[in-house]
Amino acid sequence: MKVVGKPLPRRDAWDKVTGRTRFIADIPRPGAWFGGAVRSPVARGRLRGLVRDGGFDWSQVVVITAGDLSGPNTVAMIREDLPLLPVDEVAFVGQAVALVAAPDPATLAGALAALRPDIEELPAVLSIEHALRGDRVIWGEDNLIADYTIAPDDMDAFTAAMARGRIIEGVYHTGYQEHIYLEPQGVTATPRPDGGVEILGSLQCPFYVLNALTRALGLERDRLVVRQAPTGGAFGGKEDYPSVIALQAAVLAMASGREVAMIYGRHEDIIASTKRHPSRTIQRTAVAPGGRLLAADIDVVLDAGAFTTLSPVVLSRAILHAAGSYDIPLVRIRGRAVATNTPPNGAFRGFGVPQSIFAAERHMDRIARELGEDPLALRRRSILKPGDALPHGQVLPEGGTAASLVLERAIELSGYENRREEIAAANASATGPERRGIGVSLVHHGAGFTGDGEDKIDAVVHVRGEADGTATVLCSCVEMGQGAETVLPAIAAEALGLPLEAVHYHQPDTGAVPDSGPTVASRTTMVVGKVLVQACGDLAEQALTHGTDAHGTDARAAWSARAAAGEPLVGEGRYEPDSSIRWDQQHHHGDAYQGYAWMATVVETAVDTDTWEIRPERVTVVAEIGKAINPVLCVGQIEGGMLQSLAWAYLEEVRLDGGRYLNDRLATYIIPTCLDAPAYTVKLAEEPSPRGAYGSKGLGELPMNGGAPALAAAVEHALGTAPDFIPMTPDRLLAHLQELQP
Repeated sequence: MKVVGKPLPRRDAWDKVTGRTRFIADIPRPGAWFGGAVRSPVARGRLRGLVRDGGFDWSQVVVITAGDLSGPNTVAMIREDLPLLPVDEVAFVGQAVALVAAPDPATLAGALAALRPDIEELPAVLSIEHALRGDRVIWGEDNLIADYTIAPDDMDAFTAAMARGRIIEGVYHTGYQEHIYLEPQGVTATPRPDGGVEILGSLQCPFYVLNALTRALGLERDRLVVRQAPTGGAFGGKEDYPSVIALQAAVLAMASGREVAMIYGRHEDIIASTKRHPSRTIQRTAVAPGGRLLAADIDVVLDAGAFTTLSPVVLSRAILHAAGSYDIPLVRIRGRAVATNTPPNGAFRGFGVPQSIFAAERHMDRIARELGEDPLALRRRSILKPGDALPHGQVLPEGGTAASLVLERAIELSGYENRREEIAAANASATGPERRGIGVSLVHHGAGFTGDGEDKIDAVVHVRGEADGTATVLCSCVEMGQGAETVLPAIAAEALGLPLEAVHYHQPDTGAVPDSGPTVASRTTMVVGKVLVQACGDLAEQALTHGTDAHGTDARAAWSARAAAGEPLVGEGRYEPDSSIRWDQQHHHGDAYQGYAWMATVVETAVDTDTWEIRPERVTVVAEIGKAINPVLCVGQIEGGMLQSLAWAYLEEVRLDGGRYLNDRLATYIIPTCLDAPAYTVKLAEEPSPRGAYGSKGLGELPMNGGAPALAAAVEHALGTAPDFIPMTPDRLLAHLQELQP
């Protein structure tokens, strides 16, 4: 292949590193007004009204409350339980209770300061444990936003196996994580002469926003346009929340008759937008004499916050990966997402898998510890093999050896076995405060939407032939820092036999591109890329058909001539359902994913036993991702995702008081810098997938899964104790050690 598999530079890199790229806050908006929100100061309360300061000139601004909304008061997502503005009750701190548009930022700030929501505070539910008790119901009948179960076909055999083995039990907790994308949330809304509105925003799912606008504004799609501005990162945080802010801006724009910009600063972004779901997972495993895993009973609970947003799909993916990368013959998994009076949580890189797989990996370490054996030996004995079935019934294909391949190569590259002995000996004789440790994790991740989700999306991609002989990719998958602007043209260039520079990428715009589905779930390269190959084939076939007489078999010349004549040829690709995939959504049973990517991670860390600070120093990663379309971008994805995973484990912390975020700015929410990055060794392994473009699999989510459990294992090796929670901040680690003292 001439393009695929080559280490090509990112197309957007130079403009971004030189500052030429204009993000949403950089785009000039002459004459635009500015929008903002009045927010609830309490976690739960009865909204009695909005008090206006009589000293402010209210003729300068537009104020919108729930009573002013003409369409359905809802933000359409999975459910329609999230109101655009509350009518009579607020459900979390920071919930927007009124919207304001003003001609300049100073006037906007004055108006927001002159508005006070009149709220009678009510008792709130602020934790997973309280929500599960059910003595105060704040959502539905039981506070359960979602409740799923994966059960073995033979429950009698499961019960017998659990009774026969030695039960090893652990409880594992993970915390919030804030996305901290480079560029905070922001949109502009411009009213149209036909009564519609156009949205320009930092977002990752243009058609999600379009659907939300259509539902809440009651307008036909031809009067609505959503365009993606260059987007400085998303990580899932710009999947659902842009629908909220776009609707708010649209309502203000239509009421004021002016373009309205809602551009968040970092503080407002943190208090208003979604986070990674906190979790509590209970793992109970029956182990036979000799250490064979017989059965497992797993309970996963996620804190959804006050409304549904994307919690059901996050929970679904969490339970589908909850048994880890190991062969356990009989597994029962229950997953619940509970409502609390905290800001809604949503999608975040890995969405649900990092939480459940942290528990799975730490539980393997616990089993090894209680059996008195090395955690690597347990993993080697229990690893999934070709032909094994996952708990939801999907059978791994014969011939695939990815799980063992990545594990053994990571062990070899890192020198794990020798280093573990050397470190243990050095710790035993150490006289200073530093202790070292090394840990390993083995993880996987399903690419694309779960089960028949891709069938329902019905992704469409277009490729247009241009007059100069180039081609343009038209799809709704966005560039948000992950490389789509480079990878999708590379796939098209390979399919069309063109150099990469002869293929363009059209910035996603619902008025110009088809709905290819959202840029989520590691589906862009694998799933949409394959549809793109089909579209390229259609373009070439049309060109050859139309240009046979004048141009022989030169498809490029043919489409060039047609475009020059004002009749450009457009190739179309549409997702083709795979008849071999069987999926039962009600029981979460069958072929959940079209392919799995695998990764083994070895982390070596230092721990200062005076300050209890953790310092990850060396990380070795081997990832099997099918065919690497662009190896350089793949390695970059892995290094960035690994740092994000490590930081979630020991550095990044969100604390709440009464439902209010305490770490609500970059002065208090600590993220890693380049100086905190460990030394990386990253290797790619390739077992091409027949279901992905040129054999590719999804990669974006995978790196988030492995760093946290490997670091926790390394800390355990260093200190001789097992932290079963993250983040392992110094104060939490010290408290854990003090609890162990007699």
